[in-house]
Amino acid sequence: MKLTPLDIKKQEFKKSMRGYDPVEVDAFLEMVSDELESLIRQNKELTDEALKLKTQLRDYQDVEKTLQETLMSAQESINSSKENSKRQAEMIIREAELKAEKMLEETKLRLAEMKNELLIIKAQKDSFARRLRHLLQSQIELIEVLELDDLGFEKAEKRPRKPQPEPRPAQERIEFKGVEEILPEEQAVKQVPEKAEGAGQATPRDWPQKPGSSADEESAETEEERRARISDQLII
Repeated sequence: MKLTPLDIKKQEFKKSMRGYDPVEVDAFLEMVSDELESLIRQNKELTDEALKLKTQLRDYQDVEKTLQETLMSAQESINSSKENSKRQAEMIIREAELKAEKMLEETKLRLAEMKNELLIIKAQKDSFARRLRHLLQSQIELIEVLELDDLGFEKAEKRPRKPQPEPRPAQERIEFKGVEEILPEEQAVKQVPEKAEGAGQATPRDWPQKPGSSADEESAETEEERRARISDQLII
Protein backbone atom coordinates (compact mmCIF):
# COMPACT_ATOMS: atom_id res chain seq x y z
CA MET A 1 0.00 0.00 0.00
CA LYS A 2 1.38 3.35 -0.99
CA LEU A 3 1.27 5.99 1.71
CA THR A 4 0.87 9.65 1.10
CA PRO A 5 1.59 12.50 3.53
CA LEU A 6 -2.14 12.99 3.94
CA ASP A 7 -2.60 9.34 4.95
CA ILE A 8 0.05 9.70 7.57
CA LYS A 9 -1.53 12.84 8.94
CA LYS A 10 -4.97 11.21 9.16
CA GLN A 11 -3.76 7.98 10.62
CA GLU A 12 -5.46 7.18 13.93
CA PHE A 13 -4.42 4.64 16.60
CA LYS A 14 -6.46 2.80 19.17
CA LYS A 15 -6.14 3.95 22.69
CA SER A 16 -5.06 1.55 25.44
CA MET A 17 -3.74 1.73 28.88
CA ARG A 18 -0.18 2.77 29.31
CA GLY A 19 0.01 3.56 25.51
CA TYR A 20 2.01 6.31 23.71
CA ASP A 21 1.34 9.92 24.31
CA PRO A 22 -1.14 10.95 21.64
CA VAL A 23 0.38 14.43 21.30
CA GLU A 24 3.84 13.08 20.61
CA VAL A 25 2.48 10.51 18.22
CA ASP A 26 0.57 13.19 16.31
CA ALA A 27 3.65 15.45 16.24
CA PHE A 28 5.80 12.64 14.94
CA LEU A 29 3.27 11.73 12.30
CA GLU A 30 3.14 15.37 11.25
CA MET A 31 6.90 15.47 10.91
CA VAL A 32 6.99 12.19 9.00
CA SER A 33 4.25 13.46 6.71
CA ASP A 34 6.15 16.65 5.97
CA GLU A 35 9.35 14.75 5.32
CA LEU A 36 7.61 12.29 3.05
CA GLU A 37 6.00 15.12 1.17
CA SER A 38 9.40 16.73 0.71
CA LEU A 39 10.89 13.47 -0.49
CA ILE A 40 8.06 12.94 -2.90
CA ARG A 41 8.51 16.46 -4.26
CA GLN A 42 12.25 15.97 -4.66
CA ASN A 43 11.67 12.62 -6.30
CA LYS A 44 9.31 14.22 -8.76
CA GLU A 45 11.77 16.99 -9.47
CA LEU A 46 14.54 14.47 -9.98
CA THR A 47 12.32 12.37 -12.18
CA ASP A 48 11.43 15.39 -14.31
CA GLU A 49 15.09 16.38 -14.46
CA ALA A 50 16.06 12.88 -15.48
CA LEU A 51 13.40 12.85 -18.16
CA LYS A 52 14.60 16.22 -19.37
CA LEU A 53 18.18 15.02 -19.42
CA LYS A 54 17.17 11.90 -21.29
CA THR A 55 15.39 14.04 -23.83
CA GLN A 56 18.45 16.27 -24.21
CA LEU A 57 20.67 13.22 -24.41
CA ARG A 58 18.50 11.81 -27.15
CA ASP A 59 18.66 15.14 -28.96
CA TYR A 60 22.42 15.25 -28.55
CA GLN A 61 22.67 11.72 -29.84
CA ASP A 62 20.60 12.67 -32.85
CA VAL A 63 22.83 15.69 -33.46
CA GLU A 64 25.92 13.53 -33.06
CA LYS A 65 24.55 11.01 -35.50
CA THR A 66 23.74 13.79 -37.94
CA LEU A 67 27.22 15.23 -37.54
CA GLN A 68 28.79 11.86 -38.08
CA GLU A 69 26.71 11.30 -41.19
CA THR A 70 27.60 14.80 -42.38
CA LEU A 71 31.28 14.17 -41.75
CA MET A 72 31.12 10.85 -43.55
CA SER A 73 29.29 12.47 -46.46
CA ALA A 74 31.83 15.30 -46.53
CA GLN A 75 34.69 12.81 -46.47
CA GLU A 76 33.12 10.84 -49.30
CA SER A 77 32.56 14.06 -51.22
CA ILE A 78 36.18 15.06 -50.65
CA ASN A 79 37.40 11.67 -51.83
CA SER A 80 35.12 11.83 -54.85
CA SER A 81 36.29 15.37 -55.61
CA LYS A 82 39.89 14.22 -55.38
CA GLU A 83 39.22 11.38 -57.79
CA ASN A 84 37.36 13.68 -60.18
CA SER A 85 40.09 16.30 -59.96
CA LYS A 86 42.71 13.66 -60.61
CA ARG A 87 40.82 12.33 -63.63
CA GLN A 88 40.24 15.84 -64.96
CA ALA A 89 43.90 16.69 -64.49
CA GLU A 90 44.89 13.54 -66.38
CA MET A 91 42.43 14.38 -69.16
CA ILE A 92 43.73 17.96 -69.38
CA ILE A 93 47.32 16.73 -69.51
CA ARG A 94 46.43 14.20 -72.20
CA GLU A 95 44.58 16.79 -74.27
CA ALA A 96 47.51 19.18 -73.92
CA GLU A 97 49.90 16.44 -75.06
CA LEU A 98 47.67 15.63 -78.05
CA LYS A 99 47.41 19.32 -78.97
CA ALA A 100 51.17 19.71 -78.64
CA GLU A 101 51.75 16.67 -80.86
CA LYS A 102 49.24 18.00 -83.40
CA MET A 103 50.86 21.44 -83.39
CA LEU A 104 54.28 19.81 -83.81
CA GLU A 105 53.05 17.78 -86.78
CA GLU A 106 51.41 20.85 -88.33
CA THR A 107 54.61 22.81 -87.78
CA LYS A 108 56.66 20.07 -89.45
CA LEU A 109 54.24 19.97 -92.40
CA ARG A 110 54.28 23.76 -92.69
CA LEU A 111 58.08 23.74 -92.54
CA ALA A 112 58.20 21.15 -95.31
CA GLU A 113 55.76 23.23 -97.38
CA MET A 114 57.84 26.35 -96.81
CA LYS A 115 60.98 24.46 -97.87
CA ASN A 116 59.21 23.32 -101.04
CA GLU A 117 57.97 26.85 -101.68
CA LEU A 118 61.50 28.14 -101.11
CA LEU A 119 62.86 25.63 -103.63
CA ILE A 120 60.18 26.65 -106.13
CA ILE A 121 60.92 30.35 -105.59
CA LYS A 122 64.65 29.67 -105.95
CA ALA A 123 64.04 27.74 -109.16
CA GLN A 124 61.84 30.56 -110.46
CA LYS A 125 64.52 33.08 -109.51
CA ASP A 126 67.19 31.07 -111.31
CA SER A 127 64.93 30.72 -114.35
CA PHE A 128 64.16 34.43 -114.33
CA ALA A 129 67.86 35.23 -113.95
CA ARG A 130 68.71 33.00 -116.91
CA ARG A 131 65.95 34.56 -119.02
CA LEU A 132 67.03 38.05 -118.00
CA ARG A 133 70.66 37.22 -118.75
CA HIS A 134 69.62 35.80 -122.12
CA LEU A 135 67.50 38.88 -122.77
CA LEU A 136 70.37 41.21 -121.90
CA GLN A 137 72.72 39.18 -124.10
CA SER A 138 70.21 39.45 -126.94
CA GLN A 139 69.97 43.20 -126.39
CA ILE A 140 73.76 43.47 -126.44
CA GLU A 141 73.90 41.46 -129.66
CA LEU A 142 71.19 43.65 -131.17
CA ILE A 143 73.11 46.79 -130.18
CA GLU A 144 76.27 45.35 -131.73
CA VAL A 145 74.37 44.53 -134.92
CA LEU A 146 72.93 48.05 -135.06
CA GLU A 147 76.38 49.56 -134.50
CA LEU A 148 77.86 47.36 -137.22
CA ASP A 149 74.97 48.30 -139.53
CA ASP A 150 75.70 51.98 -138.94
CA LEU A 151 79.40 51.36 -139.59
CA GLY A 152 78.62 49.45 -142.77
CA PHE A 153 76.27 52.18 -143.88
CA GLU A 154 78.99 54.79 -143.44
CA LYS A 155 81.46 52.64 -145.39
CA ALA A 156 78.94 52.11 -148.13
CA GLU A 157 78.25 55.84 -148.37
CA LYS A 158 81.97 56.63 -148.65
CA ARG A 159 82.64 53.98 -151.30
CA PRO A 160 81.94 55.04 -154.92
CA ARG A 161 78.98 53.23 -156.31
CA LYS A 162 79.03 51.31 -159.56
CA PRO A 163 76.45 52.20 -162.16
CA GLN A 164 73.44 50.03 -161.66
CA PRO A 165 71.57 48.56 -164.61
CA GLU A 166 67.98 49.42 -165.14
CA PRO A 167 65.79 47.07 -163.09
CA ARG A 168 63.83 44.58 -165.05
CA PRO A 169 60.14 43.99 -164.34
CA ALA A 170 60.99 40.62 -162.78
CA GLN A 171 63.29 42.33 -160.26
CA GLU A 172 62.23 43.91 -156.97
CA ARG A 173 64.03 46.98 -155.63
CA ILE A 174 64.31 47.18 -151.81
CA GLU A 175 66.34 49.19 -149.29
CA PHE A 176 68.01 47.72 -146.18
CA LYS A 177 69.31 50.26 -143.66
CA GLY A 178 70.12 52.68 -146.47
CA VAL A 179 71.93 50.06 -148.61
CA GLU A 180 70.11 49.27 -151.89
CA GLU A 181 69.78 45.65 -152.98
CA ILE A 182 68.58 44.24 -156.30
CA LEU A 183 66.70 40.95 -155.90
CA PRO A 184 66.33 39.03 -159.18
CA GLU A 185 63.52 36.62 -159.68
CA GLU A 186 65.70 33.61 -158.84
CA GLN A 187 68.68 35.11 -156.92
CA ALA A 188 69.23 38.51 -155.35
CA VAL A 189 72.49 40.34 -155.95
CA LYS A 190 73.51 41.90 -152.62
CA GLN A 191 76.14 44.50 -151.91
CA VAL A 192 78.49 43.71 -149.04
CA PRO A 193 80.08 46.42 -146.91
CA GLU A 194 83.83 46.42 -146.74
CA LYS A 195 85.63 44.95 -143.75
CA ALA A 196 85.48 47.23 -140.74
CA GLU A 197 88.71 48.93 -139.92
CA GLY A 198 90.23 49.53 -136.52
CA ALA A 199 91.16 47.33 -133.56
CA GLY A 200 88.38 45.34 -131.95
CA GLN A 201 86.00 45.77 -134.94
CA ALA A 202 85.13 43.00 -137.38
CA THR A 203 82.42 42.37 -139.96
CA PRO A 204 79.83 39.96 -138.47
CA ARG A 205 79.47 36.64 -140.11
CA ASP A 206 75.76 37.25 -140.40
CA TRP A 207 76.13 39.87 -143.13
CA PRO A 208 75.11 38.76 -146.62
CA GLN A 209 78.00 37.98 -149.01
CA LYS A 210 78.32 38.28 -152.75
CA PRO A 211 76.69 35.62 -154.87
CA GLY A 212 78.89 32.61 -155.40
CA SER A 213 81.23 33.37 -152.46
CA SER A 214 82.14 30.65 -149.92
CA ALA A 215 81.15 32.94 -147.01
CA ASP A 216 77.57 33.03 -148.33
CA GLU A 217 77.47 29.24 -148.47
CA GLU A 218 78.92 28.83 -144.96
CA SER A 219 76.64 31.46 -143.38
CA ALA A 220 73.24 29.79 -143.31
CA GLU A 221 71.70 32.64 -141.27
CA THR A 222 70.99 35.89 -143.11
CA GLU A 223 70.63 39.30 -141.53
CA GLU A 224 66.83 39.05 -141.61
CA GLU A 225 66.93 35.60 -139.99
CA ARG A 226 69.23 36.85 -137.25
CA ARG A 227 66.99 39.84 -136.61
CA ALA A 228 63.97 37.51 -136.48
CA ARG A 229 65.81 35.18 -134.10
CA ILE A 230 66.74 38.06 -131.77
CA SER A 231 63.15 39.37 -131.89
CA ASP A 232 61.87 35.91 -130.96
CA GLN A 233 64.32 35.78 -128.05
CA LEU A 234 63.16 39.21 -126.87
CA ILE A 235 59.54 38.04 -126.98
CA ILE A 236 60.43 34.93 -124.99
